[in-house]
Amino acid sequence: MQNFTFANPTKIIFGKAVVAKLGPAAAEAGKKALLVYGGGSIKKNGVYDVLTESLRKNGVGIAEHPGVKPNPVLSHVRAGIAKARKEGCDLVVAAGGGSVIDEAKAIAAGALFSGDVWDFFCGKAQVREALPLFTALTLPATGSEMNCGCVVTNEATAQKFSAQGPAMYPRVSALDPETTLTLPREQVANGAVDSLAHIIEGYFTASDTDAAVTDEIVHALARSVVSSTLRILEDPADYNARASMMWSATLALNGLASCGYGRMNFINHAVEHSLSAIYDIAHGAGLAIVMPAWFRHHLETDGPARLESFGRAVFGVKTADRTIKALEAFFRKAGAPVRLKEAGIPAKDIPEIAENAMQLIRLWGMKHEQPEIEKILKKAK
Repeated sequence: MQNFTFANPTKIIFGKAVVAKLGPAAAEAGKKALLVYGGGSIKKNGVYDVLTESLRKNGVGIAEHPGVKPNPVLSHVRAGIAKARKEGCDLVVAAGGGSVIDEAKAIAAGALFSGDVWDFFCGKAQVREALPLFTALTLPATGSEMNCGCVVTNEATAQKFSAQGPAMYPRVSALDPETTLTLPREQVANGAVDSLAHIIEGYFTASDTDAAVTDEIVHALARSVVSSTLRILEDPADYNARASMMWSATLALNGLASCGYGRMNFINHAVEHSLSAIYDIAHGAGLAIVMPAWFRHHLETDGPARLESFGRAVFGVKTADRTIKALEAFFRKAGAPVRLKEAGIPAKDIPEIAENAMQLIRLWGMKHEQPEIEKILKKAK
């Protein structure tokens, strides 16, 4: 088990009717908020009314920035930065899923930066400061509500890159499982895949695999994601299943599930970012395609040990091959694609996808080359 430092400053308020508690918390940080949200689902599920009333009741003015895409784009981030500056916003409030929170983080950092916000994503600048951020999570998936990273797509260059920095940790995040009760089946599936991907990356690429306590955290979170998702699909009104899924997704990428693993990489994410950057498919759907293919590659390069351990603990199977099949079966049952063709992506595009992925692989300092990425993608045909 390797040395590590674990610190997470985000305060989580979890449970029924907790969104209203963001108002008093935000009022301690500033007087005017840029409210960032997506296509309007928060107006249908009641979050918008509760949140805006709470902010105004506590003396926080609001400037709205709606329209965040499922894969947030740079042009909309830049528009949000300009709006935050023009309106004199001194804090940011995000209401939605990981895409909304990611864009809100980029805006919060960009609003205090003299250069172009894209510099944070392509390695030209580091995030040193950001406006205080508060979030109301409505879609469990990315863990962005309790970490300091964000992902944005530069639509002009088809680059989906990430930025991170301690200044982008949300101050307070409100997690009300009832806000997820109306999520479409597709979003339930994508959220489950994304959550599993976050814990799988560290578990399978760890430089030190003798970290039993972290392994057990990963196993428990994976079991929780799988069982909660299956319960939700059977009964969408199952509050406790929604609650377990929401908290599991948060814990999957708040730093806890990789402590002691040492150096690790996010190779599945690097490859998937190309799929969603080029084809604008849902991040979870892309990961469902990439992960089983990468597992087959991992079996060839690293052997069966970790796959067997994961399979026994999570799916109750004994072999590496059965582990891969069990994961694919879960993805299919949830409704996620597991092959490129199922997402309408032609196999002839594999070299282009791999070439695009290499930009992020190099930026992240990972030791992979394009022929290897093409080999992985061919296993997803």
